[in-house]
Amino acid sequence: MNGIIDESQPGKNEAEVNDQLIVNQIVSGQKDLFRLLIRQYEKAVYGMGLSFFRNSEDASDFAQEVFLKAYRSLSRFEGRSRFSTWLYKIAYNTALNEVNRRKEYHSLAEEEADKLVSHGDTPERIALRNAARESVQAAIKELPERFRICVDLFFFYDRSYIEIEAITGIPVNTIKSHVFRAKIILRDKLDQLKRSAE
Repeated sequence: MNGIIDESQPGKNEAEVNDQLIVNQIVSGQKDLFRLLIRQYEKAVYGMGLSFFRNSEDASDFAQEVFLKAYRSLSRFEGRSRFSTWLYKIAYNTALNEVNRRKEYHSLAEEEADKLVSHGDTPERIALRNAARESVQAAIKELPERFRICVDLFFFYDRSYIEIEAITGIPVNTIKSHVFRAKIILRDKLDQLKRSAE
């Protein structure tokens, strides 16, 4: 993909500029380039599917549906937000419609347990990681169900408050308050853990 970077777009990082140029090329007729966007974002979209549906088959079906919707709507992407934000909004709305039908949502924090233990870790480090994961889970469980996705997007997808608002339609101040509440609960639980280890 050499030469695809356009330095004339100030304030955008390399990945954002690349995404925009790839989208432009796809819309201009180079349809096969869509595979580059799938490769870039399939893990994140699949991860969101796991958060909502908790099994790999449904998450895979969800990811396919999201990318199909994105492909069909690509000509409407205007580049006002990052492509990833636009894609996550499609994913969020797709998942939310299905969740409203199924009445369930599960945080990514609940899916992280198996990933936290690596070979060679000491029992102390494993215990600390597990405690941190449990603290995040507890913090998220204390939030109203419809705001848990905000915490996931902030902690696990590294989205800004503005991006989370664009994805979910939830006001920034509401997002901030719930992320702040989750951080306080997490800090309190980690402090308790620290005191009990002394």
